[in-house]
Amino acid sequence: MVSPVRVWLNRTYAENVFFMDQLRRNPADRAVEIHATHGDPDSPVLAAADTADLEPEGLSPAGYVEYALDQCARRGIDVFVPRLHQSAIVAHRAEFEAAGTALLAPPPEAVAVFQDKIIAYEALRAIGVPVPPWWRVRTADELVLAVEELEEGGHRACFKPASGAGGVGFRMVTRDPFSLAHLNGFPSPSVPLPLVVEALRAAEEPVDWLVMPRLEQPEVSVDCLTGPDNRVRLAVGRTKNGRRRGFTLHEQWLAPARRIAEAFGLHHLSNVQFRMYGDRPVLMDVNTRPAGGLHQLALCGINMPWAAVRLALGDDPGELEPPFLGQDYTVVSGPRPLRPVSLPHQRTDLAAVASSAPTPMAATTATAAPMASAPGARRRGVPAPDPAAGAPA
Repeated sequence: MVSPVRVWLNRTYAENVFFMDQLRRNPADRAVEIHATHGDPDSPVLAAADTADLEPEGLSPAGYVEYALDQCARRGIDVFVPRLHQSAIVAHRAEFEAAGTALLAPPPEAVAVFQDKIIAYEALRAIGVPVPPWWRVRTADELVLAVEELEEGGHRACFKPASGAGGVGFRMVTRDPFSLAHLNGFPSPSVPLPLVVEALRAAEEPVDWLVMPRLEQPEVSVDCLTGPDNRVRLAVGRTKNGRRRGFTLHEQWLAPARRIAEAFGLHHLSNVQFRMYGDRPVLMDVNTRPAGGLHQLALCGINMPWAAVRLALGDDPGELEPPFLGQDYTVVSGPRPLRPVSLPHQRTDLAAVASSAPTPMAATTATAAPMASAPGARRRGVPAPDPAAGAPA
C-alpha cells in the first residue's frame, strides 16, 4: 500500500482551501493528508486541514525556522509549502531535506531578488522584460517630485510598499481635495496628495515606497510550474478585466513569464503579473509562491497543485498543456465551515502522532470532509511515479 503524501501549508491565504481540495482530488487518486498552521484561529485553512496548530507569535525568522523543522520532523511532512518567512526557510533547504521534507519553493537566490520590487524591476529590465517607469520614494519631497513627473507625462500616480504582497498598501494619488465624496459609497484606494505629504512629514521614520503610473487593465496573471532544472513545465495566463475573468495562452504574456521563471530559477510554483502601460503589456509583480487564484485553472482541466507536489518529490510530470481553456467566469464569495472554538482541531485517528506533539490549538471550525486513514511510518523516499498522475485533473 502506498503511503499518503503529507503536505504542510503555513500561515497561508484563505483561498488556499481550494489548493488543499485539489491536492485531495488528485488524478493519481493518491491519499494526501494536509497539515496547516496559522496565527488566526478562525482561518478557514485550519478547518480544511486534517491536522492544524496555532503558530507561536513573535518568533524571529531564525526562530521560525527552528519551529518549522520541528513541525516537519514531528508531523512527518513530505512537502512543505512555505509562505510566512519563505526567505529564511529556503536558506535552510538542506536541513529540511535531512528531515525528509521537500520544500515547494524556489532557491534562496530567486526569493531574494523578488522580495524587493525595486531590485526585481532592475533585474527584470536587465533581461529584457518590459517594466513601467518607477521611482523609489522615502520622503515627502521625493513623493511630490515623482508624482509631478508622472502627471506631466499624462499619467496618474500610485504607490505601494517596495516589499510586500497581496496589494497591501496600494494607493492612487489624487489632486482632488478631501471632501464628502471620499466618504460616500465604498472606501476608495484614492488618497489626496496633500494628506499623504502631511502624513509623511509627520512620520517618525521614512517610508520605502515604489511610485509608478497607474497601470490599466486587462491584468494577466501567469501561473508557472518550473522544475529544478529551470525549465518551465506549464504556464497558463489568467485574465482579469473588471468582473470578467478568463484564460489565455497568448505568447505576449507567457513568453516573458517563462523567461523570468527560467532566468531566475523560480522553481515549483510562481506567479507573474502583467498590466497595460499605454498600448503594451508591462510587468507589474512577481510572486515566488502559489497564487491565491491558482485553483481557478481547474476550469482548464489542470490540477497544478498536485503537479507541483509531484515535482517537489522528484516525480517529474514532464511538460504539461491544458486540454482546453475554460469559458469566461467571475468570482463570488461562499461560506466555508469554521470549527467550534471549544473543540481541539486534531483528527482522532492521528492520536498517536499528536501524543508526541504540543497541545493542539483550540480549533475554530469543524469540517464535514471524510478523514483519510492515519499515516504510516515516516516516508523519506520518493514515491513511485504513477502514469495516470501526469494527466490533468
